[in-house]
Amino acid sequence: MHKHKKVHTKKIGMPPGSLVHIGDIKLDSPIISMIEYDAVDLSERKLSNDELTMLKLDDYDSTGKKLWLNIHGVHDAALIKKIGDLFHLHPLVQEDILNTEQRPKIDEFDAYVFLEARSFYYHEASMSVSSEQISLVLGRNFLLTFQERPTGIFEPIRERLRASRAHIRELGVDYLAYSLLDSIVDQYFKVLEEVSDASEALEELLLHSPTNTELYSIHQLKHVSIELRRAVWPLREVINSLARNENDFFKPATMPYLRDVYDHTINFIESLESIRDSLSGMMDIYMASVSNRVNLEVRALTVVAMLFMPATLIAGIFGMNFHEMPWLADKDGFWWAMGLMVLIALVMVMIFWRRQWLGSKT
Repeated sequence: MHKHKKVHTKKIGMPPGSLVHIGDIKLDSPIISMIEYDAVDLSERKLSNDELTMLKLDDYDSTGKKLWLNIHGVHDAALIKKIGDLFHLHPLVQEDILNTEQRPKIDEFDAYVFLEARSFYYHEASMSVSSEQISLVLGRNFLLTFQERPTGIFEPIRERLRASRAHIRELGVDYLAYSLLDSIVDQYFKVLEEVSDASEALEELLLHSPTNTELYSIHQLKHVSIELRRAVWPLREVINSLARNENDFFKPATMPYLRDVYDHTINFIESLESIRDSLSGMMDIYMASVSNRVNLEVRALTVVAMLFMPATLIAGIFGMNFHEMPWLADKDGFWWAMGLMVLIALVMVMIFWRRQWLGSKT
C-alpha cells in the first residue's frame, strides 16, 4: 500500500538557505564523475573530494572545453556546499538540491540557470513506481547534474559523447542539457508503455474473472498515473519556458529541439489522460461486475425460497387444527399433498426456466 509522504519538520525555524538533506535515499558515499570534452578530445574520470576542489572554471573559459560534472548521492550537505561554493551557486539553489521533494521548476541567475526534474521507474511486480529528483545547473561552459542514486538514465548520452566525431561534442553544454531533459522525458514514455501494458492485461482479467486483486491493481495503477501527472505537468511548463527562449543560456540552434521535447510532454500527458480514463472505466466495470454477481446470488436464493413457498403454504394449511378437512381421513392424503407440492414446484421451475432465472448468459 502506498505511503503518503511524511511532512518533514526538521527545518522548521531554520533560516532560508539552510543545508539539510530531505529525502529517503542515501548512498554509502557520493559518486562524482567528470567529463571534459570538445569537438576533438574527451576526458572522463571519477573525482575525489580533494580533486574536486582543484577544478578551475577559468580554465574552461580559456580552452573552450566543456565540463559535465555528475554527482550521484545528494545526502551529503558538506559536498553540496563545496560544489556550490566552487561554482558560486546561490544558497537557495544548494538548499533545493538537498530537498528531494521539490516539484519541477526553473530558476534563472546571472551566471547559470537551475532546473529541477523528476525521473520515474516502473516496478512490474508491485505495479508501482519509484522516482528520483534530478537537478541541473547550466552555466556558460559547464553543466552540473545531481542524482539521488545511480540509475543509468544518462548512460546513452555518455555513450554518444564517447563516440569519436560525435555531433553532440561539437555543440555547447546547452545541447547537452537538452539531451538530458530528452532522456528524462523518454523515461516517462517507457514507464507509460509499461503502465499501458499492465492496464490492458488488467482489463482482460476484469472482463473474465474480476476479483479483489484486480481492484487493488486498479488502485495501484491510478496512483501511478497521479504521480506521473504530478511530475510531468510542471515539467511541461519548465520546458515550455526554455523553448520560448526566456533566458540566454540556450542558443537559438537548440530551441527547435526543446520545442520537440515540449511536444513530447504534451503527447505524454494526453496518453496518460487516456490511460486514466481507461482505469476509471475499469473501476466501473468492476463495480458493475460485482453488482451483477450479487444480483445473481440474490436471484438464486429468491428462486429457492419461491420453490419452497407453495410447499410451506400447503403444509401450513394441513397443519391447521380443524376436525373436518379434505384428505385428512384419506389413507393416501399424505401422498396427494406431496404430489401437489412437487407438481406446483415443477410448474414453477418451468416458468423460471422460460424466463431464464435458473441460469445466466455468458
